[in-house]
Amino acid sequence: MARFFNVAGPCDPTNHYTLPPERRLPGIRELIDSELYFVIHAPRQVGKTTCFRTLAQSLTAAGHYVAVHTSCEAGQAFKNDVEQGVAVVVASLQKHGRQQLAGLSADHQVPDVDLNTPVGFRLAELLTRWSVRSPLPVVVFFDEIDALYDDVLISVLRQLRDGYPQRPTHFPQSVALIGLRDVRDYRASVRRDAETLGTSSPFNIKVESLTIRNFNEAEVAELYGQHTAETGQVFTPAALSLAFELTDGQPWLVNALARQLVQKDVTDRTVAIDVDAMNQAREALIARRDTHLDSLIERLREERVRRVIGPILTGDLIAPNVYDDDIAFVKDLGLVKSGAQGLEVANPIYREVIPRALAWTTQDTIPVPRAPFIAPDGRLLFDKLLSDFVKFWRQHGEFLEAHQPYPEAAPQLVLMAYLQRIVNGGGTIDREYAVGSGRIDLCVRWRHKDGLQRFALELKVRTDKKNPLGDGLDQLASYLRRLELTQGTLVIFDRRSHAPPIEERGEFQHEVHDDLNILILWL
Repeated sequence: MARFFNVAGPCDPTNHYTLPPERRLPGIRELIDSELYFVIHAPRQVGKTTCFRTLAQSLTAAGHYVAVHTSCEAGQAFKNDVEQGVAVVVASLQKHGRQQLAGLSADHQVPDVDLNTPVGFRLAELLTRWSVRSPLPVVVFFDEIDALYDDVLISVLRQLRDGYPQRPTHFPQSVALIGLRDVRDYRASVRRDAETLGTSSPFNIKVESLTIRNFNEAEVAELYGQHTAETGQVFTPAALSLAFELTDGQPWLVNALARQLVQKDVTDRTVAIDVDAMNQAREALIARRDTHLDSLIERLREERVRRVIGPILTGDLIAPNVYDDDIAFVKDLGLVKSGAQGLEVANPIYREVIPRALAWTTQDTIPVPRAPFIAPDGRLLFDKLLSDFVKFWRQHGEFLEAHQPYPEAAPQLVLMAYLQRIVNGGGTIDREYAVGSGRIDLCVRWRHKDGLQRFALELKVRTDKKNPLGDGLDQLASYLRRLELTQGTLVIFDRRSHAPPIEERGEFQHEVHDDLNILILWL
């Protein structure tokens, strides 16, 4: 069977285009050789399971260790039921161990469970017996560790910590806990006044807390190059560069883009994949909202995520009362990263997905057809679009503001939903926003038979404390020069406590600023 780009579950080099996983985990073997315990935290779908399944196989095959990759995911169903939760973790270790070590002698195998051992010691007792009888040091990778809750998680962590001093002859030489979150975030779940591990960290025997990096640009080209080598279908250099730019190397997105392209959009292997095809695949991916994207979208409803994403959407500073752990948590989810201008959404595709998801219902129910905004020659009538949005805002703005999931960004989300409703299927919207920037920049791109139209907008908010006109003109001018455009629109939403009634707003004003033509829309 021909290999393909995988977007569901761990990668297998036999069936899937795959890069060597250890490349993204430098120094991992040194930690194992040094008898150390460590934590790996990274967002979903970056290759954690693939990396550690492959590493366990490699360690065992080299003949220096017996290594097993196991999962704690099944324990999630039992929450505070320690008896059942720990039993499932132990059973999973046995099952995966017997599968992965099947070709070795009985001494290397995971032993049977001693059901007479109290549940609070059962995992540790099993690991001890296995380590004692194995001719080689034992290494265990516990994946999905943060699927465990409260008392079950406490019990597992405590048993690992209690056995740690006896390594490597009477306990595993090295253990890794693998999950979405760093170990510091377990503290919020497991530390309560009535139940504590007696330390500020629930796993204070770990020596490192590591993450798995995204692909770099050369690795994206290398992965796509495997498809070219096996099928003859090429990606243009510009398309490869755009793939990295759109995804920031996020492995699931890199694979999902390629899968959309080669299995759905450009199935003729003699046709090269270019920038236009890559942009088309991006739009399909965003519109389809596969499981990976939907799981991220669900997180947007969580209060600790909203406290971080809300200010990024509006360009405000994050409030001083937002905990560092909240920011770290949203980073661990893979939604945001620290960029050159501060905290920002992790990649351009997520930057599109987030506002669209938050305004999805609004966009889907706006009673506005696209046809009136398209000229006979196929051009987008952008001035008419803005004028009609003013009427729409006057009629529906207050209601929509009151019912947006992120009220602090409600006006911006409604305008973006309106624009998306009109351009869907015929154009795209590029969005730029970051914490502390004080603005959202939009570039509407519309294709017609004679070429491409581009319209730049900057969205600002007027408050009781500040009129953003001056900054908005300067910032829009900078954005226009970057896009090599000579005109754009500055939209200012009035959120002052004494603002005029919404039905009285919607004034247009023309300015020439730094030799650029600026249309100001006061809303």
